[in-house]
Amino acid sequence: MAESCYAERDGRIFTITINRPERMNALHPPGNAEMAELFDEFQNDPELWVAIVTGAGDRAFSAGNDLRYQAEGGDRSAMPASGFGGLTSRWDLDKPVIAAVNGVAMGGGFEIALACDIIIASENARMALPEPKVGLAALAAGVHRLPRQIGLKRAMGMMLTGRHVHAQEGYELGFVTAVAPEGEALNEARRWAEMILECSPMSIRATKQAAMMGLDQAGVRAAHEGKYAAVKAMTQSDDYIEGPVAFAEKRPPEWKGR
Repeated sequence: MAESCYAERDGRIFTITINRPERMNALHPPGNAEMAELFDEFQNDPELWVAIVTGAGDRAFSAGNDLRYQAEGGDRSAMPASGFGGLTSRWDLDKPVIAAVNGVAMGGGFEIALACDIIIASENARMALPEPKVGLAALAAGVHRLPRQIGLKRAMGMMLTGRHVHAQEGYELGFVTAVAPEGEALNEARRWAEMILECSPMSIRATKQAAMMGLDQAGVRAAHEGKYAAVKAMTQSDDYIEGPVAFAEKRPPEWKGR
């Protein structure tokens, strides 16, 4: 597989690892393109139901954009349409993605995590949007996602200072789902993925799509009355029948994802 990242399949789980530990897993244009290809594979494969994204080594999830590569005059090809890390502008992904933040997540690296549905952070994780300190801004949707996830004033306190937030504070602020012992973020993310797999994948996709698209509406009523393709697909699926039948028969459901 390509050198900047790689993926592993474990049943229905697809784990993507950013593999540039010598650069704190910072991503350059070729790396973004490779990440986009892996997320395309996940999105388009009906046999894959949950993704986990993490960083190689124990120091960093991702330090964001590889500014040193840019300063060295490296390839400046365009960002993939799906955004930084192949994820931050992937608006139509209804399958769940978990970030296993195993260390530093800065700038674009933190924006990748914010684009995930669940963030599992190790105790030693540090997260920030420090772009203004180098004359940039968190324009891979970080400036929009963070206020929606933790509220405007708390988000502005992070974004206007570029300050670092440790895992426990991230949990208290609300953007970290759970804190894991150092070195255990990936194992904890896998545990969460297994919990997701106990649910109908059709229901999971309907839930994510309705929740995310509903946030674009002005109020709860408009969101509630919205029409969501994944909800329609759920109600017409085999899994929609299997769930109640399995419950009545007091057995685990056998999900088909269709």
